[in-house]
Amino acid sequence: MRVSEIEFQLPTPPHGRSVLDWLAQKTMERLAPDEALVRLVVTESNRSAYKCEATTVQGGGNSYPFPPGMVTTFRKRRSQNTERFNVAMLIPTGIGAAIGGHAGDATPTAQLLASVCDTLVIHPNVVNASDINEMPSNALYVEGSVLCRLLMGTIGLQPVRSNRVLALIQAHPDQIFTDLATNAVNAARSSYGLICPGIFEMDQSLVMSPWYTGSARAAGRVEGFERLFELLDEHRDDYDAVAISSVISTPFHYYGDYFLSDGDMVNPWGGVESMLTHTISSRYNLPSAHAPMLESQDVLDIETGVVDPRMAAEIISVSFLQCVLKGLQRSPKILTDEESMREPGVFTARDVSCLVIPNGCLGLPTLAALEQGIPVIAVRENTNLMKNDLTELPWAIGQLHIVENYWEAAGVLAALKAGIDPVAVRRPFGAAGLEKTSANPAESGAKSEIPELLST
Repeated sequence: MRVSEIEFQLPTPPHGRSVLDWLAQKTMERLAPDEALVRLVVTESNRSAYKCEATTVQGGGNSYPFPPGMVTTFRKRRSQNTERFNVAMLIPTGIGAAIGGHAGDATPTAQLLASVCDTLVIHPNVVNASDINEMPSNALYVEGSVLCRLLMGTIGLQPVRSNRVLALIQAHPDQIFTDLATNAVNAARSSYGLICPGIFEMDQSLVMSPWYTGSARAAGRVEGFERLFELLDEHRDDYDAVAISSVISTPFHYYGDYFLSDGDMVNPWGGVESMLTHTISSRYNLPSAHAPMLESQDVLDIETGVVDPRMAAEIISVSFLQCVLKGLQRSPKILTDEESMREPGVFTARDVSCLVIPNGCLGLPTLAALEQGIPVIAVRENTNLMKNDLTELPWAIGQLHIVENYWEAAGVLAALKAGIDPVAVRRPFGAAGLEKTSANPAESGAKSEIPELLST
């Protein structure tokens, strides 16, 4: 059983066709009978074609089946909860984002956005900083595929007081690295009361190999799920979330190349980690996160000097596991039953007031927000590898807000929360023109469109 990436190109959707529905259908048509979709990204688009990259799992068969269409199923929300103002913050892993593309360096941004909303839904890439995790107190920490399915309307999130976090650690030929991971778990138990039902050594290792896709996105290949799934099945009644610590087999020069790149090189490890956790959370509907074990003492001894501040958390860490444990401790329970999703206190797509993304990011979450009528804020300053013009999508008037930076994003969020048109606080402020209408549409030749006064 393995998880890997496929790349393909599609023509643009027919006029008037739902982009989400069309993209899902055409992608599923390209999969082999024993292949299941885990993640889908549009890396570049124009008026004639979409370049796509998809994470798929192969070889699950009857032993480890994945529900068909699980990732692409969409349920439109029937209403919006306006009692609270809740924001989903997404910074996709492996796209070289200037903010959030390294080691938890989007945490200050998350704290800013959290200050202007009631609940902020985030994923590990935003706040995981190796042995540091300073996520906002009003955050819901969920795996990336869970955030996607939340926006797609197919799951609900139930906040918890705490989770029982199972720790699975790869058997390392150098005992020091196994000890470091074990000590990290015990440190969490003693310092902030983590409930850990067990630390298990995986006698058969996962094989995780990073590489870069045609768009230069960080991705890779994961094999050896069978033993991992056996352990998860064997102890299923004993835990609520799973933390995994294992080696990512990385060319030695990647370490020097990355840490001496001044932040210009795309982090090579995050992409393949997300492929692993997307697969686990999709199959078991539980919170999961991964921390990379160092491969050898030689890697630990690499002399990097002072690095780009966005990478510094990785340099000062040895187990990289603490951020994972802290995030999983209170990660919400995932509900898939439609009846349970209607229970009081369960957070669903109905509760999402806005989605904040780096500009140019186009995938299932963005398209789900489009279809759900959820406002989207795209931030230009968070530059990345994705080459998509989001204004080409069929947004409702006032649904898409393109801003320069996260300061402006926070301002737009505050305006939306207050029920104010964000353009009303900008200058120049255009006047609304008078549109003449006709009782007989044929007389005017075509249906009038409401003019857009000013984009944010």
